[in-house]
Order: sequence, then structure tokens, then C-alpha cells
Amino acid sequence: MKIGLFTATYLDTKLEEVCTMAAGLGYEAVEMPAFAGNPHLDIEQIVKGSNAKGLLSMLKERGLIISALANHPEGQIVLGPYGKDTDAIFKGTKEEKIAFGTERMIKTAQAAHALGVPVVTGFIGCENFGRFFPWPYAKGWADMEQEFVERWGKILDKFAEYGVKFAHEPHPNQLVYDVDTALRAVELLGGRKEFGFNFDPANLIYLDINVENFIDQLKGRIFHVHAKDGEVVDHNVKRSGRIPQGDWQRLGRGFRFRIPGWGSVPWKKVITELSLIGYDYVMSYEHEDVTMSRRDGITKTIAFLKPLLIDKPYEGRHDVLFA
Repeated sequence: MKIGLFTATYLDTKLEEVCTMAAGLGYEAVEMPAFAGNPHLDIEQIVKGSNAKGLLSMLKERGLIISALANHPEGQIVLGPYGKDTDAIFKGTKEEKIAFGTERMIKTAQAAHALGVPVVTGFIGCENFGRFFPWPYAKGWADMEQEFVERWGKILDKFAEYGVKFAHEPHPNQLVYDVDTALRAVELLGGRKEFGFNFDPANLIYLDINVENFIDQLKGRIFHVHAKDGEVVDHNVKRSGRIPQGDWQRLGRGFRFRIPGWGSVPWKKVITELSLIGYDYVMSYEHEDVTMSRRDGITKTIAFLKPLLIDKPYEGRHDVLFA
């Protein structure tokens, strides 16, 4: 496995500088944002002329690969929500938002193809997460499942044409957020090979899900991994729960996103299970820890994770019998 850095952590810094810093610290890959307006990658320009070749050359000089293109915001509006919650992503009617999200996800696959990147990470969206509870409309969740098949099926057809996989990141306020909904999504899509998951253990810890179970149950469908931790704050969780409202820096929160090693994710178990299912790609560090600086995060993360990586699988036992 390789340790990578999600460059969206440093959107206020030139990409070349971010990549130089990452490589100097020992990172071997970058995950790059693909949503509109981000300063690191314009997916409409990268497919033109020699732009892809130029970017890849810059990365190669620093010993880096691109592990994935990430487009969470624009994937979100394929299934919603469609009101003011997502106006910052794209302002328009429900139909306009769906059309924009669909077009942008297809363009992200095209950009990934141009760069030789095998996977796009992102969200699939969810019009109303509250429909997990079957009242007042018992068929609400099933309706969203069918919309998922119809809308994302068309997008995945284009991913297949480009030879790129889509890795949805299970997360609160997504149609797919846990083990059961992940398995259900694979079933709904008929097991098509273009669809799988960006495993982010912090998002699962947030919902009190056993992360090792997700790895074992979705083996073969984990296309990318986020190296992000989450802390269940024991002295607060009994008063505010794991999904409290309010400022992420509020002392009374029952849950916080953290850097790897500073939260509740059992990293040795995670890396063991990933190794056992044959995952040998990238763990991409995403900084969302509100307790420390980005520099603290990127230096401490590589120092913590690197020694835990398993270099080679078990060779088997070789007994020697002596007379």
C-alpha cells in the first residue's frame, strides 16, 4: 500500500508546492479535487492538448501518482437534496441540478481517463436522508433507490466507456451510508464492475459501524481508501450522542474528525483486513481535524501510518525437522 495526500487540504496553495511538500514528507500519491472552480484541476481543460501530459510529468518528477480524482459536491446533486442546501454547489431547479451533476461526473470520468487515473471518488447523494425511517411515506427510500439506479446507471455507462471506476464514499446524508446499504447498492446495480466504494473509516465510526465488517463484507468493491480518523469522545457522547449539532470545535461534541492515530479507528485492524482482502492501492490522507494545523496533520499522519503498512504477505510456515 501507498500513503497519499488529498490535495484539497491545501486549495490555498499552488499544486506544484503541495506536491513538492507531500513528496518531501514521504507521500507517494495525490488524490486531486475535480469539482468546478477548484484551483488544482480543471477537468474541462485537462483533456485538451498536452495538459494531461504536463501534469503527469510534474508529478513524475516528484515521484507521485494520482490515486483518484475526487468530486463529492457535484456527485451529491445527482440524487439531491435540491433546495438551498446545495445552492452553493450549483444554483438551479431540481432538474437543472441533476443535469449539471450528471454532466460534471461524466466529465470527471473523462478527465480521469485522460490522466490514466483508474478511479473517481465522490458521493451519490440522497434527496431526503430522513426517509430511512418509514414514516410518513413508507416507500420513500425505495423510490430513491430506483432513482439511484436510473440516474447513476447512465453515469456509470459512461464510466465504463472511459474505463474508469466510481468509488462512492459511504457517509451520513447519502443513500449509501453503511454496510447494508452498500450491499444493497451493489445488488441494485446488478453487480456492475464500475461501482464500488471509497472506504473512509471515520464516516463509519461516526455512525457506530464496525469498520472491519465493512472491509470484509465489501471485499472486491473497495477501490480507494481515505486515511481519516474519528474520535468518539467518551466523556461527551452520553450527553450529545455521536451525531451532535453545532460547531465542530465545540468542546461538548460527542464526535470529532481526527488525524489517523488520534481517534477511535483501530488502524492495525483496518490495515490487516485490507491486506487480507487483497487491497494494495492507496490510503489517501484527508485533513478534517479541527484540533490541529494542517502541517501537524500531514507530518504526524505519515509518521504514524507508514510503520504500520504490511510490506509482504505471510509466506506460510516452513517447519524443519531435525533427526
